Amino acid sequence: MREVFHQALEDIQDRLVEIAEMVTVAIDKATTAFETSDVALAEEVIADDSKIDDLAVSVDELAIDTLAIQQPVARDLRIIVSALRTSASLERMGDLAEHIAQLARSRFPERAIPKGLKGTFVKMGKLDVSVARTLVDLLRTQDLRYAAEIRDSDDEIDELHATVYEKVLSEAFSGDASHVVDAALASRYHERFGDHAVSIAKKMVYLSTGDWTGQSDPEADVEIVDGPAGADD
Repeated sequence: MREVFHQALEDIQDRLVEIAEMVTVAIDKATTAFETSDVALAEEVIADDSKIDDLAVSVDELAIDTLAIQQPVARDLRIIVSALRTSASLERMGDLAEHIAQLARSRFPERAIPKGLKGTFVKMGKLDVSVARTLVDLLRTQDLRYAAEIRDSDDEIDELHATVYEKVLSEAFSGDASHVVDAALASRYHERFGDHAVSIAKKMVYLSTGDWTGQSDPEADVEIVDGPAGADD
């Protein structure tokens, strides 16, 4: 029964990594579409979001079945519950990529990025893509140094998010109301994307160290050795 249980946990981990990879592709395409007004690329992101949703559902179903059949306790129970929450965060990250693509599509053939903010949104997009790629590495390896990288990148995204609001609310901003709304929404989507990645990173830190704050020493070289299954408490 333990072999079956650990196989289920490995399957859950593999599916979480697969979702994270799909989210990485989605945010990469979405930010490119947003920056270049590539409506065809935006349509791809929108169409593919259902695949992320379906895979997230499959993870949840597997996790719930494992809970019902194996009735894990202590650390094993925390692993399953964390997987359910991680799946939800990844699904939401896919939705946020879709929202960015929808903004690009809704403004086509015009650009969704208001004048004077392109550089800021290009930086935010690159950071979100970097965060997504690092999250794949974290979920695959459970190397907590990746968690620290995600946290640092999210701080940069937050700073850029604040500058967007400052610019659109300043007297010097020349855009109309629709430009303000587009900028505020897009910036919020980018910022929330990073926040969900940080949330997942904190769960990985908690499973490995017992520290829920996610502020453990990133240089401590602590790993969950056997993936989500780990060692029993």
